[in-house]
Amino acid sequence: MAGLVAAGGGWTDRHRHPVPQLAWARSGVLMVRALSRTWVLPATTALWIPPGVRHATGTAGTTEPRALYVRHPAPAAADHPLRTRPPTDRPGWAEPTVVAVTPLLRALFDHLADDAPAPAARARAEAVLLDQLSPVAPASVLAPMPHDPRPRAVAEALRDTPADARTLAEWSPYAGAAPRTLARLFVAETGMPFGRWRTHLRLQASLPLLASGATVATAARHVGYASSSAFVAAFHRTVGAPPGTYFPRD
Repeated sequence: MAGLVAAGGGWTDRHRHPVPQLAWARSGVLMVRALSRTWVLPATTALWIPPGVRHATGTAGTTEPRALYVRHPAPAAADHPLRTRPPTDRPGWAEPTVVAVTPLLRALFDHLADDAPAPAARARAEAVLLDQLSPVAPASVLAPMPHDPRPRAVAEALRDTPADARTLAEWSPYAGAAPRTLARLFVAETGMPFGRWRTHLRLQASLPLLASGATVATAARHVGYASSSAFVAAFHRTVGAPPGTYFPRD
């Protein structure tokens, strides 16, 4: 099923599917929340979502989302000369997994998106698609949400307004916990200190802006950086490449 171009952005309600889903944006950036994590996916990557996993998808700016549902068991290798993966009906990934979107996968997405192929032809195309799925390490900008309501209140407020520069001492009355307690809970529940978690959140929030064509200066200012150079340094240090490499311009 093809998605419509989302000009204003927004999030779907959390839902699940009985079959595996591949979530992808043909242009712009798609975001997926599941299992207390958020993935930010440029057009070069997609997310494999196993059946039964509750998730929500979101967009920001102009995005053309696609959602493919793998409905047919894959034929055995002997029945499909292009298939090299051992016979199986899907990859054995129990959790959402980021995959690279190659030119062939782009073509298969377009071929399958509108439910045009007949069932037998669709099953053959899905077999090729499954055979081409290759996991990639996503950029390490995930900002897990805490479960404890005290740090979670801070995390949700910052997710809505990433440029908010308040310290944990200033957040303390809002969260109903002492700064030291908040600091301890952020490490325990997200696996990283508050400062690094907020950096990840800010960079995560910048990705849809950069993908939609915003300048580095605009993205930096929107997520709370005083200068473009500070933003670029944080982006490079965390993602492993500067913004211009992650989102190259044509």
